[in-house]
Amino acid sequence: QVQLVESGGGLVQAGGSLRLSCAASGGTVSGYSMGWFRQALGKEREFVATITRSGGRTYYLESVKGRFTISRDNAQNTVNLQMNSLKPDDTAIYYCAASSLYGSPMTPHEYNVWGQGTQVSVSS
Repeated sequence: QVQLVESGGGLVQAGGSLRLSCAASGGTVSGYSMGWFRQALGKEREFVATITRSGGRTYYLESVKGRFTISRDNAQNTVNLQMNSLKPDDTAIYYCAASSLYGSPMTPHEYNVWGQGTQVSVSS
């Protein structure tokens, strides 16, 4: 089964940018729909973005539309999340996840492989 490792988190001021990367091993991401989720302290894990297996379609949480971009490179076995115009409300642990389902799954229970998460902190 594929294993996922996130990187690229950190501390940034409001309005800044970060690029999260998710590297896969033990399998290829091309066989999965991929997503990013986040979990803020004291809150439930929420959907952020998803991309279909071919990369042809993407879907986003309403509050990140126009600011975040999910992309995938099946040849490099990676999935990325470019985050621009960051806000303090974006502060959370961000998780990369892989789903065996086709299409654009948007709930945590639809994903069967998870990374360990990377912390994103946005200061005001």
